Amino acid sequence: MADPTLEEIATALYAGAPDDFVSARTARATEIASPELAKEVRALKKPSVAAWVVNVFAQERADQLGQALQLAAELREAQDDLDAPALAKLGRDRRQLTRRLAETAADLAESRGERVTSATREAVEQTISAAFFDPDAAAAVASGRLVRALEPTASADDIRASVVGEVALTPTAPEPPADELKARRLRRDAERRLNAAEKDLAAAERELARREKELRSLQERADDLSDQAARLERELDAVRTQVKRVHADVPDAERERDEAAEKKDAAASAVDEARQALDEL
Repeated sequence: MADPTLEEIATALYAGAPDDFVSARTARATEIASPELAKEVRALKKPSVAAWVVNVFAQERADQLGQALQLAAELREAQDDLDAPALAKLGRDRRQLTRRLAETAADLAESRGERVTSATREAVEQTISAAFFDPDAAAAVASGRLVRALEPTASADDIRASVVGEVALTPTAPEPPADELKARRLRRDAERRLNAAEKDLAAAERELARREKELRSLQERADDLSDQAARLERELDAVRTQVKRVHADVPDAERERDEAAEKKDAAASAVDEARQALDEL
């Protein structure tokens, strides 16, 4: 029976538990009859945690990843005909899809008992983003044989160095004519401007969300203060009514006090007269 290919062996190893990679690689190499292939297997590099997460996702969710990459390829072809608002929406949708796939991949890895840090999640998201923007990166990701994570700006050489074995990457084309070079430079400049604009848009969206949150907080505070002011106004009206009533009662109270004073003076006079009469006896 013929030995499996290096790609087949690497595919199995690169989806296995990271902690068991070295021992699994050694055990697999000892089973191979071909000395040359066994040497190649022993030379396989251990994938980074982020690369392993992507490999597991690529192998266990091949249909989901394949559909996403096909959609990304169609969007790359269609974006030349889109206006600025449509491009902005495309950028948002692509970011959301990238984030959703990265979260699914991380959850799948954690279900296998692997701890996935925030830095690893970011690297996984960057790798999937690279696959959305570059067909070579898409082929490398879909292979399930990544050795390290990819950057969205990765060159063809970087991509080839990041994947084990043969992958159907875009062949290097002959030097295009000057006009075509100019057109490509203009396109790259336009893509950079779009990327910059998307970043600015994302920052503006975050700022808008922050400002809207602050506005809602101020509006709620204003409503609370308005309710408090209305309550205080009602209490003040009640106090003013009581003041009017008290002021209305003052004249009667003064008259009654004056009458009491007169009675008191009369009683005092009577006491003086009685005392004088007594002294004369």
